[in-house]
Amino acid sequence: MRTIWKGALTFGLVNVPVKVYSATEDHDVPLHQVHEKDGGRIRYQRTCEVCGETVAYADIDKAYVEEGQTIVLTKDDLAALPAEKSREIDVVEFVPSDQVDLLTLDKPYYLEPDSKSSKAYVLLRKTLEQTDRTAIVRFTLRQKTRLAALRVRGKVLVLQTLLWADEVREAEFPSLDEDVRISKKELEMSAALVDSYSADFEPEAFVDEYQKELRTLIDAKIEAGESFEIADTFGEAEAEGKCGEVIDLMEALRESVARSKEKRASETPAKAKKPAKKTG
Repeated sequence: MRTIWKGALTFGLVNVPVKVYSATEDHDVPLHQVHEKDGGRIRYQRTCEVCGETVAYADIDKAYVEEGQTIVLTKDDLAALPAEKSREIDVVEFVPSDQVDLLTLDKPYYLEPDSKSSKAYVLLRKTLEQTDRTAIVRFTLRQKTRLAALRVRGKVLVLQTLLWADEVREAEFPSLDEDVRISKKELEMSAALVDSYSADFEPEAFVDEYQKELRTLIDAKIEAGESFEIADTFGEAEAEGKCGEVIDLMEALRESVARSKEKRASETPAKAKKPAKKTG
């Protein structure tokens, strides 16, 4: 992994030098745009609307327009901002972990100790584990002040940026204000459906089906050349299930439970009978 930023975690008078790495990567099959007629690649150019010249990225500045006046901000202007110069990740507060709304979680980063001794790093990690707290921190990265949650993943401290409060929309749906009656039997049947699907979450068991099929399509076109027929690769596509509105909820629940049980019965015995891990 490549270091994208270096700085220090600070809380009180404690200073923890760290290296920052992106914790995720894009696995999508790389595609680019081409002209349908002749296959020529489509490229985008940055063109100045005043002189018409194509402008290199290195020669581009940023600007802000207010009341018809354009304020140009150069790279030196932006680099001179005090926050941009800061290399500190400041701990603002420690909060109960369950108070961090999952909806606000954004991009994750790994933090690695960047000093001869990792004692302060390990101390902070163990403290977060024992207190079941998440550190809320503030720092500046790539010309933007960010709020983030500092938490533990295994032996590593993870910094996960948070959306600002005003970036999360309120869910205001009049249909949810209606008084909907749920019977005891419906709730029991729904719970039975949940139980029939219950399992331990194993991320490795899931794959990106679209990217897998896209790779299959590309390989098939390479191999078949001009004689390629998509039906030879995937066959006739068949829709699974119906997307219409459920008319009889109880009947739909019963059928769903039955199908789930049949699917479990057809799986390998080891996987079908494996109990879910207990938590708490």
